[in-house]
Amino acid sequence: MKMLPFDNKSEFQVVLDMPVGTPVEDTARVLNDIGAHLATVPEVTDWQSYAGTAAPINFNGLVRQYYLRSAPEQGDIQVNLVDKGARHRQSHEIAVSVRDVVTEIARRNGGNAKVVEVPPGPPVLSPIVAEIYGPDYGGQAAVAKQVRAAFEATADIVGVDDTVDEAAPKLVLRVDQAKAARMGVAQADIVEVVRLGLSGENVTPVHGGDNKYELPVRIQLPAVRQSDVGDLLAMQVRARDAVLVKISELVRPVETTREQVLYRKDLLPVVYVTGDMGGKLDSPLYGMFDIRSKVNGMALEGSPGLAGTLGEWFIHQPSDPYAGYQLKWDGEWQITYETFRDMGAAYAVGLILIYLLVVAQFRSYLVPLIIMAPIPLTIVGVMPGHALFGAQFTATSMIGMIALAGIIVRNSILLVDFVNQQVREGVDFAEALIRAAAVRAKPIGLTALAAMIGAVFILDDPIFNGLAISLIFGIFVSTVLTLVVIPVLYYAAMRGRIASLQNPEENPA
Repeated sequence: MKMLPFDNKSEFQVVLDMPVGTPVEDTARVLNDIGAHLATVPEVTDWQSYAGTAAPINFNGLVRQYYLRSAPEQGDIQVNLVDKGARHRQSHEIAVSVRDVVTEIARRNGGNAKVVEVPPGPPVLSPIVAEIYGPDYGGQAAVAKQVRAAFEATADIVGVDDTVDEAAPKLVLRVDQAKAARMGVAQADIVEVVRLGLSGENVTPVHGGDNKYELPVRIQLPAVRQSDVGDLLAMQVRARDAVLVKISELVRPVETTREQVLYRKDLLPVVYVTGDMGGKLDSPLYGMFDIRSKVNGMALEGSPGLAGTLGEWFIHQPSDPYAGYQLKWDGEWQITYETFRDMGAAYAVGLILIYLLVVAQFRSYLVPLIIMAPIPLTIVGVMPGHALFGAQFTATSMIGMIALAGIIVRNSILLVDFVNQQVREGVDFAEALIRAAAVRAKPIGLTALAAMIGAVFILDDPIFNGLAISLIFGIFVSTVLTLVVIPVLYYAAMRGRIASLQNPEENPA
């Protein structure tokens, strides 16, 4: 079971996350290494890397917020493929084939790379998402590490990541205000000199006779010296008495850690653990429940204040997120649940409306149940059909089953109505049933064959493949069974009543 299968697109992305604080030059180097491998794939026409900046926003970027990726340690590669008519492999097969090598290149350089495909349906943060809620962010991060370990220990789970930033060092230059005041140096001047060394400043323009626009003269430290705090502190600032004072005499370097990005969902602090499903099944639902078998009732440990077991939610966020550490499953699971829930409700409403319609036609509460009896028989054809083609049962498969309900009821109505006509003409009930199956078999078979042939034309579509399989196999099996099941059920249920109508003298009451 899956929401929707992967479509055959002409692109995919590689998203790279290096350790926090990685220079953009190192990020670009790793992206180029990955790109060099991608260039060897026959179906790849070109690729473009973005280091320290976001790629142009696409369908994934709408929900996954890739347009916010602007840190030096972040990057991604846009990979374009040849037209799908000029290649034998689908885009999903190509993405899967390069995933292991791309991941290994990133891991070798200390990073984490994920191959991201364009989703066929509503985009989600990731196919498998675990949201961690709790009373304390530090505890949430510790729980997220345990959950991530369960992700990584589960077979076929790839692209595992979380939103907990690694602790990265940060150097803060604190101005000794008292000393700066005694030496006659303004704090703003100190900040200005440090900014000039790191970011540079245009100090004057140069006008040339051949230049249409002025040329700025920019002063800053060379790039190779900007990473050395000693060179930065050796810069000088002018005091009020025109004496040059070194920055190192006026500031005090303080080592600290970088601020971490905090995430919220519906105003509640949350930590995300994400992953994707690889392997043969390739459906995130099965991977999610495999992970669940490891985290369900998991004992919380590894950090002070963690105690008890991990709570679990599937449909909505915890009712009291501060009562303890709890996990909410999200991602493709949430969309799949809501889609099949809503379509299941629509299926039930459709069956009720069909029942009421048939009740109005035959003026009986029992006959509609007999007429609708073959509807469950569609499953006898739909499920083996998917197994035969090795296809996943998707949302479009469910749409096909809903459509089958009306088709099968039509066949049943044709049979029952013919039987009633024969009985009114004086034909024996049993004989009328045999005639109905024999006479109506050809028109029923022809209409079923027409519907099946129409579905054949969408059989090779990667998205609507499930709809075609449901229609073809559901119509075939249910049509054959309808010609047998309806006469048998109708005879078993109505023989006594119809016999009394045909022979009233035998039943004077």
